[in-house]
Amino acid sequence: MSNFVSIAIENGVAVVTIDNPPVNALSFHVRKPLYEALTALRDDPAAKAIVIACAGRTFIAGADITEFGKPVEQPELRAIIALLETIAKPTIAAIHGTALGGGLELALGCHFRVAERGAKLGLPEVKLGLLPGGGGTVRLPRLVGAAKALGMIVSGTPISAGEAKAAGLVDAVFDSDLLAEAIRFASEMAAGGGPLIPIRDRNDRLAETDIGAFDRQATDLARTARGLEAPLSCAEAVRNAIALPFDEALAAERALFIKLVAGDQSRAQRHLFFAEREAAKVPVKDLQRRRIARIGIIGAGTMGGGIAMAFANGGFPVTLLETSEEALRHGLATIEKNYAVSVSRGSLTEEAKQQRLGLFKGSTDYADLADCDLIIEAVFEDMAVKKEVFGRLDAVARPGAILATNTSYLDVNEIAASTSRPQDVLGMHFFSPANVMKLLEIVRADKTAPDALATVTDLARRIGKVAVVVGVCHGFVGNRMLSARGAENEALLLEGATPSQVDKAFTDFGWPMGPFQMGDLAGLDIGWRNRKARGQTAVIADTLCEQGRFGQKTGRGWYRYEGGSREPVADPEVEALIRAKATERGIAPRAIDAEEIIERTLYPLVNEGAKIIEERIAARASDIDVVWANGYGFPVGKGGPMFWAGLEGAARIVERLGYWHRQTGRATFEPAPVLRRFAETGRWEAL
Repeated sequence: MSNFVSIAIENGVAVVTIDNPPVNALSFHVRKPLYEALTALRDDPAAKAIVIACAGRTFIAGADITEFGKPVEQPELRAIIALLETIAKPTIAAIHGTALGGGLELALGCHFRVAERGAKLGLPEVKLGLLPGGGGTVRLPRLVGAAKALGMIVSGTPISAGEAKAAGLVDAVFDSDLLAEAIRFASEMAAGGGPLIPIRDRNDRLAETDIGAFDRQATDLARTARGLEAPLSCAEAVRNAIALPFDEALAAERALFIKLVAGDQSRAQRHLFFAEREAAKVPVKDLQRRRIARIGIIGAGTMGGGIAMAFANGGFPVTLLETSEEALRHGLATIEKNYAVSVSRGSLTEEAKQQRLGLFKGSTDYADLADCDLIIEAVFEDMAVKKEVFGRLDAVARPGAILATNTSYLDVNEIAASTSRPQDVLGMHFFSPANVMKLLEIVRADKTAPDALATVTDLARRIGKVAVVVGVCHGFVGNRMLSARGAENEALLLEGATPSQVDKAFTDFGWPMGPFQMGDLAGLDIGWRNRKARGQTAVIADTLCEQGRFGQKTGRGWYRYEGGSREPVADPEVEALIRAKATERGIAPRAIDAEEIIERTLYPLVNEGAKIIEERIAARASDIDVVWANGYGFPVGKGGPMFWAGLEGAARIVERLGYWHRQTGRATFEPAPVLRRFAETGRWEAL
């Protein structure tokens, strides 16, 4: 019928095949011929049953996100599903790959769903600040029950075909020959002549709902939403499916969807969705990638072990190097312990644990790195130490091997210069814990070869990381901006704020924790060591460290942690120390509100981002947003600092930065020219 939808009839079963690579998104050019095909087959006596299948590597993986927020061209998805429900012959969705979002909602319009064993099914719209807008919140509970549906929709996490079968979402699971099995299944359903009941008319599972338990589940989910509207709207929509007649619940779902899609939070989350994909692109598309088969990691401590696990989790064999047998044994034991925890939580099988552990090869001899294609050092953050490591690597690494440093701050150009092959050197800044955190800053040095950069960018995706290419400067993008965000922290305390007050302003904004809680979690000694290396001081934090208060690991930092708890408790001793230091400097305490805290911390964060754009350390403002949303906990509902600047009002940020610059004279507050230009044009661009 079109280039995107075709029909073939075999033994009375009509197979409608959608072919819209790469993920068979439900764009208008798919919806229109699909609607026409289903209309024709509904009235075609030669078709006794209808199978909807997809070409390529996946079933329909969702709607066309580029159409969100724009006038919808008819027919829209809801009309296609409504049409499906009028067909008085068996309709079957044959699912392989992923059935996500609108793809699963289309499948819910069919009488039956069959799936390949490896398929995944889910409604991930919440991750875009939305809820399923094609009836998913009303139909899914009718198949799997309200509690299961609520968990799936609010988390947005897909489930396996096996789990879907157990829950009642899928009617049959096949190990191979999906299309042939789907046709056979359709023939049996047509021959059976049994009643064909659309999901909209199935109410048995809803009648089983324990309303009290459901409401408690929804309340628990609301506590973890951290200001995001979409999870709460999802819960409301599923509640409507229980309490309202089908059509009323469907109309309520649509109203909630329209409200969300027009809101700032969904705009912000959709911005991040596209920003992540843009950040991963390498300018030269046809560049040949280098072969990466084995990974070498130098250092089996917290970072090195986590990086090694990240690669093993991605299926790569890893050579883990340490300076002594004792350090190596300790590192490998920690890795095994971490995997054992995953097994105990049910997120990893014992078999998978053993498979991953089998990928590790320990060594204390640099010569054992000779067969590695990528070698990452994760040693002490000291330039002399790192240059010594790279000098040794230069002697043993094979020609063409990529040599990477996990430095958080240091000059990658200087590290590269310690080798005879600077073209093979780049930075791979992982975030702790490296086996969990998604962000990977890939640092492009002056002489890094384009194919090395492209290879590592692709590799990041293979191990489940969100990669952002950045340039060389102290702290790159993330930590450089973090320094700007934290520059006023102690001044705020000396002038009258408390650590808990500052942290509350952050969590109310949407951060998972405030800067003082974060410092205690990471360890105050890390920043102390870094300050001493750079000849800097922090009057309160340095004193805490001198007292042995390093945070959670010592039970005391900015807060107290009692009985091994991770729950921070305000400490009068710290507040007394702050007041004493303020008195020494002649600073009289005053009331400081949350608005001032945000202005003096997050406005400089945006300002530093503007400087990074001007210096071309980041290729795009959206790259900065990806870094901060994935590595530092910037609220996704605000889209990252540079997107949020537009929501907040760049003119206001410029004005308030100017005010604080006049008050303090500190350079952090001087509005950057690129920020001023953004306030005028609404575009982030270097001057």
